[in-house]
Amino acid sequence: MKHILKISSIFALFVLLTSCHDKKSPNYQYFPNMYESVGYETYSESSAFKNGQEAQLPPNGTLKRGAEIYDLPNTTAGYDASKLVVTSPLDSTQVDMKKAEELYNVYCAICHGEKGNGQGNLVKREKLLGIPSYKDRVITVGSVFHVQTYGLNSMGSYANQLDAKERWMVAAYVMKLKSEL
Repeated sequence: MKHILKISSIFALFVLLTSCHDKKSPNYQYFPNMYESVGYETYSESSAFKNGQEAQLPPNGTLKRGAEIYDLPNTTAGYDASKLVVTSPLDSTQVDMKKAEELYNVYCAICHGEKGNGQGNLVKREKLLGIPSYKDRVITVGSVFHVQTYGLNSMGSYANQLDAKERWMVAAYVMKLKSEL
């Protein structure tokens, strides 16, 4: 009987304590600024910064995370200078030709063809015209990297899809295809 009385009193105390508690509003919130941050409207005025604007430019000389420095500009002169680059910064142990072939087939073969002959599926279906074979082009590993980085004519940049190492690997694979044509 004593045990039943203890158990029922503990249960009653538990019911009493939890029944009045509103789960939707907590009792205390420590450091509320960590949970409920101040939301700023984009490009609005703000007293948080000296110039009074919410949107700030990055400091001079900074790079976004993961960005690599590529010295040649996106100009005709930069493209011409890239043709003088005949060696990749990757050594032969860093170039995985199997991976480079996979990347080429995913990103390039649709237009340039699996053999680099300019006969990709889009060309065969006449969606794009005027894509020459690699054997007819004066290209170097540097110019291929440059075109992948910035794009050229109707070809857009692949810098968002491929990092610098992958672009150098694909450039090496393109040069391999050119030598086989």
